[in-house]
Amino acid sequence: MDTPAPLARLLDAVQARDPEAIGACFRSDYRNETPAHPSRGFTGRDQVRRNWEQILGAVPDLEARVVRWAADGDTVWTEWSQRGTRRDGLVFEMRGVIVFELSGDEIAAARFFLEPVDRGGDGIDDAVIGHVSGRL
Repeated sequence: MDTPAPLARLLDAVQARDPEAIGACFRSDYRNETPAHPSRGFTGRDQVRRNWEQILGAVPDLEARVVRWAADGDTVWTEWSQRGTRRDGLVFEMRGVIVFELSGDEIAAARFFLEPVDRGGDGIDDAVIGHVSGRL
């Protein structure tokens, strides 16, 4: 199956490193929720464009791909992988899920679960103890 058109356009715009084209993929009243970080939620395509201007300015060689996706009506679950080199020479890598709500040819809303990859963090036992004890 082909990727839904709004997501294919978004991925093409990211690969082209074009913040204006990225913003154009979203409705003007787009709603972004970040459940693990509620204060990061926002509304509007202008914020999407500003976010991508910052991202692409900091990671000029960013590569993004949709690893897999599934659709149920206008809801599309996507797994993303993003990787590049920051201007300071360090690796930038994020992975996770974005659940999109589509409206025609635009993205109306998303629940954002994309996070930086932590390759040197705690093992599972320490991570569980840290989370339930409040140390993480």
